[in-house]
Amino acid sequence: MKTLKSITIMITMLVAFGVFSQSNDDQRIIKDAEKAKVELQAVDKGLDRFFKNASGYVVFPNVGEGGFIVGAASGNGVVYQNGKIVGMADLKKLDVGFQAGGQALTEIIFFETEDALNAFKQGQYKFSAEASAIALERGVAAKANYNDGVVAFIKPKKGLMADLSIGGQKFEYAPLDSQ
Repeated sequence: MKTLKSITIMITMLVAFGVFSQSNDDQRIIKDAEKAKVELQAVDKGLDRFFKNASGYVVFPNVGEGGFIVGAASGNGVVYQNGKIVGMADLKKLDVGFQAGGQALTEIIFFETEDALNAFKQGQYKFSAEASAIALERGVAAKANYNDGVVAFIKPKKGLMADLSIGGQKFEYAPLDSQ
């Protein structure tokens, strides 16, 4: 009986620790996403119209990408709906082609309509080989438009990568516990 109680207490502590750790990790990602939003808006004020008018958006503040012939990228982000945080997101990318190097970048995806945002939340949205993100520089966002209800921007942070490849990005969404 003592052994069963001890095992139950240990399992409870491990589960509680896992929930607490995830919460801390999410808080760090949220803080990084808020900082990235400010930095991206400082680079290009044209983003303001997307932040104000989009039904939602997801900010991936730290995406790591690397490859040599076969490449991959991964990052965690924060999902906003009508300017409020509603969940967390996970990005995975796999591609093949001429590529070499590695880089860190920030990626932000805006959803023009509730339908586009809901497709993302339901896991129905993927970047295909034909879709591409716009490299963010001063004045670029003012000329950008939605394509099928979605527009994405990237801002390289550091590293160097030559990339002429095809592949796609896949996303997963998890609502916040308070939702």
